[in-house]
Amino acid sequence: MKKRQKIFLETLKWLYPNLGVKRYFLLAVFGIFLVTGGLTVMSYGETLGYLEAQFREIIYMLTGKEMISVVPAGILICFAGVIAIYLGLKKMLKSVITVLLPGNEDRVVDVMYARRQLKRGPKIVVIGGGTGLSALLKGLKEYTSNLTAIVTVGDDGGSSGRLRRELGILPPGDVRNCLVALAEKEDIMEDLFSYRFENGTLSGHNLGNLFLAGLAGRFGDFQKGIEHIGKVFALKGEVYPSTLSPVTLEAYFEDGRSINGETAIRTTPGKIKNLRVSPSNCEPLPGALKAIKEADLIVLGPGSLYTSVLPNLLVKGLRDEIAKAKAPCVYVCNIMTESGETDDFTVSDHLKVIIQHGGKDIVDVVLAAKEVIPHEVLERYLVEGANVVSTDRDSVENLGISYHESTFYTGGEVVRHNPDKLAKELLRMLFRLKPINERIDIVDSYLLNRKLKAI
Repeated sequence: MKKRQKIFLETLKWLYPNLGVKRYFLLAVFGIFLVTGGLTVMSYGETLGYLEAQFREIIYMLTGKEMISVVPAGILICFAGVIAIYLGLKKMLKSVITVLLPGNEDRVVDVMYARRQLKRGPKIVVIGGGTGLSALLKGLKEYTSNLTAIVTVGDDGGSSGRLRRELGILPPGDVRNCLVALAEKEDIMEDLFSYRFENGTLSGHNLGNLFLAGLAGRFGDFQKGIEHIGKVFALKGEVYPSTLSPVTLEAYFEDGRSINGETAIRTTPGKIKNLRVSPSNCEPLPGALKAIKEADLIVLGPGSLYTSVLPNLLVKGLRDEIAKAKAPCVYVCNIMTESGETDDFTVSDHLKVIIQHGGKDIVDVVLAAKEVIPHEVLERYLVEGANVVSTDRDSVENLGISYHESTFYTGGEVVRHNPDKLAKELLRMLFRLKPINERIDIVDSYLLNRKLKAI
């Protein structure tokens, strides 16, 4: 009984003033009565003596001819009713759409169809951190909304590090970048969340980090804060930290030194022998494990090997779930080496480090870049101690891992994967890796969203 009363009360809300709905609803209802009346006239015109007589008189005055049948009258009334229904529903829907989808009133069918198709897209889990992860998400969200980002939480520098030390929360920087990348109104959210304060006690902080910190405090849980942002900004996917534990990275070098903290590891020269996280018993979130279990594709990287990719694999439960997942796991290797972390590394060197820390069952396929970098751009990287990652197909395949390569660099001073090119290549790989009977949905979604993107 209470449920019926609640439904009735909710229905009555449509009678609130100034909604811009009631008049058009009544017009549509009037149209239904007209259609019903028109059908009645056509079927039982002989019983509607007065109406028939009046209509015959009007027709005679207009045409000078006697009307033999009442059927035309019924058709005309039905036609008027259909027009009334059309106008009423159209105006009513426009009143609602103007509020819910401002700026998209003329594209509502395209928007609805695109969203429906994106929901049919493959389930893809991307794991990493830094700018590489957010760039990949920007590309993939054009083809599917079934995205899950699992983000490292070892950052201890900049605004994120300050908030971590002062408020005891997880570093929000990498999570913020993923949230921005998944937003439907990406430009608006990026302008908002990337605003950086330059004066006062907030100097150096950006608004997005503070917003996440505030939500974490308000709801008492960092992940709940992320979920509320997802609802407000209509994200095309979900974001999870790799763990809710306040982890610290520990790097052990070949010369016997040990360094704690992501920032210190990045800036300390030398070859890293082993990486650990403290506490070592940190646990992943159930939502992240569920996403991996249900995924069609798992993607590691691109991103810094030791500070973006590996920290996620050091969360034991996360690593174990990836290893036993049915979905293939693709490692996207960086285009350039990183000074102090991966000096002179080849593609197989990256993989050996992943296998060392995550086990042999983690990666199924590697996606490498085969690029020709302009001389002037390469010179600048060489000065900074970085170079192009050398491809070595045979060494990779000797590790029991499939090897694929393509070109992703599209110019510019910074050598990075082009988001759209990388997303397309991953979808092609998923298509090749899927059984025949599962490929058609991927193709349909991929082709349709390319078409919608071009509109």
